[in-house]
Amino acid sequence: MRAVWLREFGGPAVLEAGEAPDPAPGPGQVLIEVAFANVTFVETQFRATGTGPFGSTLPMVPGNGVGGVISRAGEGVDPALVGKRVVTSTGGSGGYAQRVVVDAALVFPVPHALSLDAAVALLADGRTATGLVHATAVAPGERVLVEAAAGGVGSLLVQLAKAAGAEVVAAAGGAEKLARARELGADLAVDYTDPEWTAEAGEVDVVFDGVGGAVGTAAFSLVRPGGRMAIYGLASGSWTEVSEEDAAARGVKLVRSIGDAAAMRGFTESALAAAAAGQLTPVIGQRFPLERAADAHAAIESRGTIGKTLLVA
Repeated sequence: MRAVWLREFGGPAVLEAGEAPDPAPGPGQVLIEVAFANVTFVETQFRATGTGPFGSTLPMVPGNGVGGVISRAGEGVDPALVGKRVVTSTGGSGGYAQRVVVDAALVFPVPHALSLDAAVALLADGRTATGLVHATAVAPGERVLVEAAAGGVGSLLVQLAKAAGAEVVAAAGGAEKLARARELGADLAVDYTDPEWTAEAGEVDVVFDGVGGAVGTAAFSLVRPGGRMAIYGLASGSWTEVSEEDAAARGVKLVRSIGDAAAMRGFTESALAAAAAGQLTPVIGQRFPLERAADAHAAIESRGTIGKTLLVA
C-alpha cells in the first residue's frame, strides 16, 4: 500500500511517499480503507523535533486521525461493521497511509447526514472545541475571545460559543482570516498582528488560547475578574506564560485540561452529531494528495492555512 514515511526529524521534506506492508486486523481489530487523513499542527512539531505525544521510534508512518470504510473485521469483532464509514485515532502513527488497523472499540460511526471528509475534520478539532466550551462553561451574554479564529479548532469555537449565546470576538492574522471568522458568526474580528489589537478587542469573560506566546499573554490581560482562560495550543511556538498565581491574583480560572478518555469520546460524539444536524460546520481549507504530505506540513507551518488541512488517500 501507499504510505508516507518519516525516517528522520527535520523540515517538511523529510516526509517521503513510498510503500508499506498491508496491515491485517488481529483479534478485536478492524482494517480501514482510508479516504482522508487529518493533519495537525502538533504533527508538524513532532516531525520537526521528535517531541510530542507520538513517541520517537523511527522509521515510522506518522498520522493520528483518519476516516474511511471498514473492509475487514478481526476475530471477535461484529462482522456487521464491515462496510461502515468510520473515523478514528490511530494512537499516533500509521495514519498517512491507504490502510490502517485499529481496535474496533476506538472507531466512531459517521452519521449518514455527514460527509466523511467533514467527519475527519471534526475528529480532533471537534472534540477539542466541544470540550473547551464545556470546560469553560460559556454562558449566554458573555464575551468570548477566540484566538486563531480561522483555524481548525478556532473556527469551531466561534460557532460553538455563538450557539451558547456568547458575544464572540475573533482574533486572527490577516483580512482573509478575519472575513472567514465573521462568516462563521463572530460579532467582532480583530487582527492580532496589529500592536493595538487588545484595545479593539476589549475586555472578555473567556479566552480560548490556541496561539500562546505574546498573543496569549496579551489576551490574558483582557480577562475580567471571575473569567476563564483555556490554554490549549501554541501555534506561536511557545505556551502562554501565565502562572496559577498570576491568574488567582486577578480571579481568573485557568483551564488546561478538558477531561479523561471517556469525556473525550463523548465530546467527539457530540461534535459529530452537531455537524450531522447542521449545527456545526468544519472549515476544510486545504486538501493534498497523500503523497504530498510534505506540502501539507509546509502549508500549516507557513501560517497561511485556513481551517482544517486533510490528506486525500
